[in-house]
Amino acid sequence: MPNLIHLADAGGRSVSVRILGRAQPGILTGHDFLDAEIVVTTGEGVGASFPVTLLPEDLEDWEETLPRLKAGEPTRWLDSGRTPSLEFDPRTTGALLVSVRDEPATGATVTVRLTPLPPTWLTEQWARLTRVREAYPQEVVETSPGAYEWRHGRPAAGPRTTL
Repeated sequence: MPNLIHLADAGGRSVSVRILGRAQPGILTGHDFLDAEIVVTTGEGVGASFPVTLLPEDLEDWEETLPRLKAGEPTRWLDSGRTPSLEFDPRTTGALLVSVRDEPATGATVTVRLTPLPPTWLTEQWARLTRVREAYPQEVVETSPGAYEWRHGRPAAGPRTTL
């Protein structure tokens, strides 16, 4: 399965968002949701894993977050309050601070200082986003508020569903 995010340094510390698959494959209203997990390792045998469900708009938000990181701005992703969030602070010289805040479930926060990151780390994140979108294309469209249908051309198109 592709990783949407994978940031790792030479010291064995890393933060990843692993895509596990579609949350509800074949079910019109949940087909485009992705089951994932945020995985943090510290390099000293300590780690944490946080389950998340990503919505299509979460991928759009990640795409909007990447230019802010490129500009060296601190930023937060997955900040809707329904899942753990990630905070990125690239202002520390030669390092990237990444915090995972699990406010909705445990209240725990894990912060990892990644240093040094390879110079191509940001380009790699764009490529990962592209691979995830290729592996899990959006196949459902909301035709009007609360009405969903399969995009044209999808094999074995299911019935229209209205919520």
